[in-house]
Amino acid sequence: MLRIGTSLLGVLLSVAPAMAQSSGISIPEPTDGALFGMGLVGLIVGRHIAKRRG
Repeated sequence: MLRIGTSLLGVLLSVAPAMAQSSGISIPEPTDGALFGMGLVGLIVGRHIAKRRG
């Protein structure tokens, strides 16, 4: 599950700037998306660890 989250985050961060340049739309800075993604990954990992401990 962790691999899916990190690979999805990598794809989103690499594709978003290219999409913005091609169509001329404004997007938030990549740091905002990275922080959001890391927060989601942290929640997923924390929940997974909590389930293991019981």
